[in-house]
Amino acid sequence: MAAIRSLHEKSDSEQPDAVVLETKSEGSSEGPSWTTEEETAVRRKLDWQLVPIVTVLYLLCFLDRINIGNARIQGMEHDLDLYGYRFNIATSIFYIVYLTVEVPSNILLKHVGPRFYLPGLVVGFGAVSVATAFVKTFDQLCAVRALLGIFEGGTMPGLAFFLSSFYKREELYFRVGIYVSAASTAGAFGGLLAAGLSQIPEWGIAGSKLHTWRNIFFFEGLITIIVAMLAPLILPQTPETSRVLTDREKWIAAERLRLEHKAQSNEKVQMRHVKLALMNINNYICAAGFFAINITVQGLSVFMPTILKELGYESLMAQYYTVPVYAAASIIAIAVGLISDKTRMRGIYLALFTFLGMAGFAMLRWGSGSQVKYAAVYLCAVGAFPGGPGFLSWGLNNASGPAVRAVTGGWIVTLGTMGGILAVWAYLPNDGPSFPIGHTINFSAQVFVLFLSAFGIFYCVRENRIRARGGRDSRLVGLTEEEKSDLGYRHPDFRYIS
Repeated sequence: MAAIRSLHEKSDSEQPDAVVLETKSEGSSEGPSWTTEEETAVRRKLDWQLVPIVTVLYLLCFLDRINIGNARIQGMEHDLDLYGYRFNIATSIFYIVYLTVEVPSNILLKHVGPRFYLPGLVVGFGAVSVATAFVKTFDQLCAVRALLGIFEGGTMPGLAFFLSSFYKREELYFRVGIYVSAASTAGAFGGLLAAGLSQIPEWGIAGSKLHTWRNIFFFEGLITIIVAMLAPLILPQTPETSRVLTDREKWIAAERLRLEHKAQSNEKVQMRHVKLALMNINNYICAAGFFAINITVQGLSVFMPTILKELGYESLMAQYYTVPVYAAASIIAIAVGLISDKTRMRGIYLALFTFLGMAGFAMLRWGSGSQVKYAAVYLCAVGAFPGGPGFLSWGLNNASGPAVRAVTGGWIVTLGTMGGILAVWAYLPNDGPSFPIGHTINFSAQVFVLFLSAFGIFYCVRENRIRARGGRDSRLVGLTEEEKSDLGYRHPDFRYIS
């Protein structure tokens, strides 16, 4: 801190009390004390330190979640007698457990910090994946899927909150988009990896021989554990503890967020923060959108190999044909995040991409021919995959303070995960090979996303205009400075990103 003070900077304790919830370029009594070039340098260093490892961790998370779809067509369905609705039941159990742990996990993350907690979750679900390689019955499969839900439930909202603790609002969607695009990358990589691992000759001790689908779970879980154990060497606990920043850059990294959110990074989650998160209308718009998008994203992730197999592709070829679909979806999702951050708009891009999704599912539902339907799968993936990071970032952008963001991220993903449960039951065995019910459900979900995106834009723009003309100033009457600061997104000076 001595070096910082020699530059005549103020420490946190010396900063004046603040009530403005969003940093303004004009009229702010408390502006930045660094150059744009310095802030850009800080952001780039954090990008190289954080984004790659967060992306890899989520890729492994999604890989261990969806490998059951790859394993299904490599013999697991036959070996474990997954007849009727048993496969759907096993995958549903994962999502039911998953959605119950997200908010508590993020609150715990806020208290203990991310450096060891997040890699610990990844080690946990990697170990569960390894254990899945040894299951012998349907009941055992359900048990390990429940355990997988416990560890994976905190990972996605936890990683989103972690990034929101290092980046400003207009920087977040692009970074979240990169790591969430790991879901589509996992689909592409998972198809190739599953195809390769399933070809490993049978090995192991008597009574626990590993082969085909069992190799998929074992080796993917082992890779996950190794990578996760190395992650704490890279992940910082806070901006101030980043090893790649100088003392001044650490101060800039922390102070630029304090100026924007007007809250200290070490604030603890209290009941008022939970209430603010649960009472935010924008959160429910984003959660409903995340729910609808999840129907498609989770449905395609688990059932795409099955859908392609029903279109006439053999098991191994079905794995390979998933790769370019996911690759295209990944590239588009990252590009949309970059453009959205540059323009500081969210809803318009979420709305526009629903038309691709609607076109794709319409072709799957009413079209004919395997080539036409394979092209439709591209439209479905490209139209849906940008929506997950879009709605999650939109919600985090319009939450103020790290404690409120911690609850917000968990709450949006909790409600949105219910879409994964519906996705599991959208594609039923007796609905194949055309799956008209599943495609109709997904088509309707895309229409719902279009409506939600339009309503979200309307709500945020309308609320900003009301605040600009002083329509919410009455909220400040009779409040102390501390109480004004605690208003969060309800403060008259806070502006929503639309």
